[in-house]
Amino acid sequence: METELFILITDIIGTVAFAVSGAMAGIRKKMDIFGVNMLALLTATGGGIIRDVITGSTPPAAFVDPYFVIIAAVAANITFIFVYWKHKSNRAVPEKARAIYDKVFFWFDTLGLAAFTADGVHAGLAGPHAANAFLVIFLGVVTGVGGGVLRDVLSLEMPVIFVKHIYACASIVGAAAVYLIYNVSGSVEAAILAGFFFVCVIRFAAAHYGWNLPKAYRAE
Repeated sequence: METELFILITDIIGTVAFAVSGAMAGIRKKMDIFGVNMLALLTATGGGIIRDVITGSTPPAAFVDPYFVIIAAVAANITFIFVYWKHKSNRAVPEKARAIYDKVFFWFDTLGLAAFTADGVHAGLAGPHAANAFLVIFLGVVTGVGGGVLRDVLSLEMPVIFVKHIYACASIVGAAAVYLIYNVSGSVEAAILAGFFFVCVIRFAAAHYGWNLPKAYRAE
């Protein structure tokens, strides 16, 4: 598979995954279809926009090439329509369905984090500062977590990056894996797959075993 096609597939996976997670967050907050779309678009494009601003690539790619915005909008509306028709006769989503939607949100959020973390590192490696490990890894992390932070803030939630399931740490490990494996092997595909794998495994393990970073105090 050509590198450009591989990167495109990664971008599409991340865009769809984060758009769905943003749409689910908006639905859970009882937003209307416009609010759901805005939250999904910001979740899907926010990390990349922040990365482009940091690297001086302006206007950001999301505004220059609208294809991923369109993909995010399609994913968001499909999600909204599915939930709407599934529960249009109910005033509230049943508890059993909420548990399923929470799992869907987690899965898609994890996939988006993994895909965009790897994509952010690749963007850094393709830029003029590829030898700066700190910057390249930072770009991977900010691309991965940026959209999720915007989603959580706009939906009036404490950003998950600060409170549970080793969110940012998974992104850091994944970004470092992409950088190191690329520099050792020279293979973009192997590096991205490894980073994607590490992020997903850490996130799923943290959720399954209840891993969290230490806090100064525990809630009663």
